[in-house]
Amino acid sequence: MNVDPRALLRQLYDVAVARALPGHVLAGHLPPPPKGRTLVLGAGKAGGAMVQALEAAWPAEAPLSGLVVTRYGHVPGGWRPRRIELVEAAHPVPDASGLAASEKMLALARGLTADDLVICLVSGGGSALLSLPAPGLTLADKQAVNRALLASGAAIGEMNCVRKHLSAIKGGRLAAACAPARVLTFTISDVPGDDPAVIASGPTVADATTCAEALAICRRHRIELPPAARAGLESGAFETPKPGDERLAGHGLVMLATPQMSLEAAAAAARAQGLQTHILSDEMEGESRVVGGVHAALARAVARRGEPFGRPCVILSGGETTVTVDASRPAGKGGRATEFLLGCALALQGEPGVFVLAADTDGIDGVGPHAGALLTPTSLGRARALGLNPQALLDAHDSASFFAPLGDLLVPGPTFTNVNDFRALLVL
Repeated sequence: MNVDPRALLRQLYDVAVARALPGHVLAGHLPPPPKGRTLVLGAGKAGGAMVQALEAAWPAEAPLSGLVVTRYGHVPGGWRPRRIELVEAAHPVPDASGLAASEKMLALARGLTADDLVICLVSGGGSALLSLPAPGLTLADKQAVNRALLASGAAIGEMNCVRKHLSAIKGGRLAAACAPARVLTFTISDVPGDDPAVIASGPTVADATTCAEALAICRRHRIELPPAARAGLESGAFETPKPGDERLAGHGLVMLATPQMSLEAAAAAARAQGLQTHILSDEMEGESRVVGGVHAALARAVARRGEPFGRPCVILSGGETTVTVDASRPAGKGGRATEFLLGCALALQGEPGVFVLAADTDGIDGVGPHAGALLTPTSLGRARALGLNPQALLDAHDSASFFAPLGDLLVPGPTFTNVNDFRALLVL
């Protein structure tokens, strides 16, 4: 089969991202304008694109106002909203801009009536962008806990359990503040399992987790808590609105895009080129380098024995892996996707016919401008010829410094959506 591996894998990534773009999926789900006001609130890396899609589809004669916060640099180029205020703030560690936006959102939610409609636009990254600390906590407290969580290796569900209990706006609190207005949430999932209570720490969704669970997670991952945070969790003062809370009754939620939807779109594109295609899972979690080694073992079995899948084929997976950083040692440049690939490279050892792309669908992988990278059978050899030590770079969490000199980093820029990690293995 005559296939250009680089071009094919990049095409599959682009197809996966396109399936999750708000402009392609939001308009068909909008309700008619209400009797009263329509207020738009929201947060996430897809926030700019979601506002763009909503303003384009909402009737020009119908009132529309509100505030949405997105990550710096994640507003579609050359476009500014006309009716909804769009604020940019820091991610993954919150800043004062996100704090101010969160305070203003709660202020806008006050005084709504049962005739009003609140449309909430929620996507991955919203947890850091909605950075309003619980009473007694400071922004510096939130920043310190967030940094510790990011370096701990905790799963996204664990991190967001802690985040929502230390927040004055997440964990269903934003929706509760909008009562008695009806709240309709449009969400783009970036979490394994697509639990809306986990996406952006569920600002409009009832929270079944508890302060005790958040405290246990911090103990398990050795997260140092400020005294006020520990006191609030131990006493239960930071408890979130629970399922059955009457303030959240009658609210609706529409899942616009999920990792599985994007994987299925990529699979269809690969099959259209005559390739057998298999989706492993959209919920893969674990240490990035370890997950990379597991994918390598599967690809090697296919390449050498044609098992469990025949050749040529494409193998897809999604989810959110983690990188556990030793706080006592400086970390290099990289992210989940490039660390996955470097772990995969060391396990494959240049296995002929195996090509792998891994990238974050939001266009940014950890730190730096790249979304991920491409691994080829020649990557290890080319790196060693340049004097690079792959194992040392992996140990230093400096995976981007492996792929950058090879010219194999994937740099699409912000994509204005986010359905988490995308991984594609091509075995010829």
